[in-house]
Amino acid sequence: MKKIFMTLVAAFAAMSMNAQVYIGGSVAVEAWSSQKLAGDKSETVFKLMPEIGYNLNEEWAIGTVIGYQSDKFNGVKFGNVNVPSESAFSIAPYARYTFSKLGRVNFFVDGGLGFTSASKADWTELAIGFQPGLAVNLTDNVSFVSHIGFIGYDLFNPDGDDNNISKFGVSLDASNITFGLYYSF
Repeated sequence: MKKIFMTLVAAFAAMSMNAQVYIGGSVAVEAWSSQKLAGDKSETVFKLMPEIGYNLNEEWAIGTVIGYQSDKFNGVKFGNVNVPSESAFSIAPYARYTFSKLGRVNFFVDGGLGFTSASKADWTELAIGFQPGLAVNLTDNVSFVSHIGFIGYDLFNPDGDDNNISKFGVSLDASNITFGLYYSF
């Protein structure tokens, strides 16, 4: 029994010595407004997206992002309801494939599923697809990570019947670019 226990401890120690686990995340701020003739509306969005993952080997990793989003609205209505602010919660598990390593720069693609839900305006969003990105290894343990774009399917489901919005394709707008830091240990 003692030999089995010591073998398991040695195996666990060997696995954890290769910087297998990483934590980090990103922060995003987005704002838009329209002029008087377009309705005099505005929105400010703040997102906090912590992330944890595990490197399975040199090419593959699995992880998840658990995020919080806060929206402040001016003149924006959901149906017939004027909602001045909204909070949303999201979770997005993924599998990451690193397809190219050039020195300290790694190019990867995350494939996964994202789900977001808000309560006041009662909406949900489901996204299935791929996010290409790159990681710059600043040190052995710290990386700067960026995701650029989204390729896939997105379904936005506001409260009510027959008003879903679905998108399929490639999106490279500002809402699909993120920057963050990771720490591997």
